[in-house]
Amino acid sequence: MLDRIELDPRVCNGSPVIRGTRIPVAVILDHLAAGESWEAILAGFPELSREDIAAALVFARQLIERTEIVGAPTS
Repeated sequence: MLDRIELDPRVCNGSPVIRGTRIPVAVILDHLAAGESWEAILAGFPELSREDIAAALVFARQLIERTEIVGAPTS
């Protein structure tokens, strides 16, 4: 699934994008965070597939799993 994500310094300043597009993963995540449905995102970005949206979510999850937050407040 992660083969759908591309990191290329010549594309969007190296931000992770959906391979073969200039659509950053962050843009997809922003739309999802705003409450947009997958169908609305696909309609707005016809070059995307459902698998691309899923890959963006997997990429974000894996990035979070590898991130250590130092000094985070505990309850």
